[in-house]
Amino acid sequence: MRHLILASIITFGGALSAMADDIIKVQTNKTVAEALDALEAAVGNAGATVFARIDHAAGAEKVGTPIAANQVLIFGNPALGTPAMLIDPRAGLFLPLKVQAYEDANGQVWLAYEDPKETMDELDDVEKSPVIEKMRGALKKLTTAAAG
Repeated sequence: MRHLILASIITFGGALSAMADDIIKVQTNKTVAEALDALEAAVGNAGATVFARIDHAAGAEKVGTPIAANQVLIFGNPALGTPAMLIDPRAGLFLPLKVQAYEDANGQVWLAYEDPKETMDELDDVEKSPVIEKMRGALKKLTTAAAG
């Protein structure tokens, strides 16, 4: 039984490592709020819609467990999302897109997002479609602009 538990832990740890490889990080010298403000502006300028901005640190503070600055912006553009959902409606599970801005233990601020190619890798036809490359390009362009 001990070996089975250990094997499960090792396998789970490997899965976490693989998931971490799917996350793209962009370093910035801005604060979390400044970076997300810049991202929100870039998203709007690109013609996309911001659906929500979530302040995880504010939520943590409300329950008496402070964490470093940490916010998420949820946004989308039907010009990118609709073609993916036409290929496979389950793509809607992974849309709209989201980007996190957070401060790490060293005080460095990062913009992070999951690579849509990896997020939708179970949806073979979506993963292979040109729309994924468009999503990847949009996320890279938006986060680079926000980080600058």
